[in-house]
Amino acid sequence: MAKTMQPQELIDSAVVDPAGNKLGKVGNVYLADATHQPEWITVKTGLFGTKESFVPLSGAHTDKDGVHVQVDKDAVSDAPRIDADGHLSPEESTQLYQHYGLPVPRTSPDGRMGDRTQGRDPAMGGRGRAGMDAGTRGKADKDAMTRSEERLNVGTEQVETGHVRLRKYVVTEEQQVTVPVRHEEVRIEREPIKDGQRGAEIGEAEQDVVLHAEKPVVSKESVPVERARLRKETVTDEQTVSGKVRKEQFEVTDDEGKKHRRS
Repeated sequence: MAKTMQPQELIDSAVVDPAGNKLGKVGNVYLADATHQPEWITVKTGLFGTKESFVPLSGAHTDKDGVHVQVDKDAVSDAPRIDADGHLSPEESTQLYQHYGLPVPRTSPDGRMGDRTQGRDPAMGGRGRAGMDAGTRGKADKDAMTRSEERLNVGTEQVETGHVRLRKYVVTEEQQVTVPVRHEEVRIEREPIKDGQRGAEIGEAEQDVVLHAEKPVVSKESVPVERARLRKETVTDEQTVSGKVRKEQFEVTDDEGKKHRRS
């Protein structure tokens, strides 16, 4: 590492893998017993940072955008799940070293490994967020009370809402159309006999004339007028959902039962 990393500076820093993926934020810092230098960090992952995964600081460096480690996101996601309770057993340490392909350090005569002390910086006097040893951290955790609350996780799912069918059927309706028609009529045309024309003999005669008339003729034919088909389209609107969630509150009372503070 280019410079000595201070545990108090690492807490809550962003953790970035070699590909630039942000893995989460630093939760705890673990120091090596032999050098008292940061050797492991826990990264808060999962929804709301509820999970912590151990990540080695071997080859890591800090930058303005966080801590750049030498292991990728998949390796961190698949890391063994070990409780970040301020103490690593030799078996847990060996399991982590082997997972990341790192050489396992030799144990001291008392069986301790170099990464079992959690985040204590001599300059901090054993205090601070990253400055508790395993015993102090264990006692603090034992005396602490965790407040939890429920949160709404809202998403969407696709459900079937119904069926739509397109069907054609036949209806009969009455139509009236006005059509102009022609017919023939008879009229007598008279013209006078001019002088000098020979007269006809008197007698009976007749003339037959055929009359014609037009009449409406109705016929039907089927012609296409339009085409129709069903097509689905997706529209987006907004719906408001609500739900009741529970959360815990802290309340401090004295021996007389007086409430001093709620949060």
